[in-house]
Amino acid sequence: MQRTNFGEMACSIARTLDVIGEPWSPLILRDVWAGVRRFDHLQADLGISRKVLTERLGHLIDQGVLERRPYDRRPRYEYHLTAKGAELVDLLMVMAGWGDKWLAGDAGPPVLYRHHACGEISRVDLRCAHCDESMHAGDVDLLPGPGADT
Repeated sequence: MQRTNFGEMACSIARTLDVIGEPWSPLILRDVWAGVRRFDHLQADLGISRKVLTERLGHLIDQGVLERRPYDRRPRYEYHLTAKGAELVDLLMVMAGWGDKWLAGDAGPPVLYRHHACGEISRVDLRCAHCDESMHAGDVDLLPGPGADT
């Protein structure tokens, strides 16, 4: 079955989904960020088939969010986030915050975040890049941008 090409839509959410909208992709990025970088370790941690993992890793490399680095002569590779991939992890941290609030239940969040700058356990907070005030869906107006469809 042919997948819809969201990358051609004039919508930044759709274009982002074209990169990480398949359910395994965010989990692969999460694992690589957390230090699980070798194919066999990713496969074992995720319980994903080798075929699907190979396809997903290839897609994430093609999209420029992961890169392969050799770690021995066979050759074998580790997967590392690119700068583009590291920014996607920021998005995943926001998603995790939503999941912690609405889905974690009585057990609480499965992961805590210690901020390097202050050493405190914290959460991701969306802020305006201009005034540093909190910024959420009800605090903004949507206006057509230069890349909008006419």
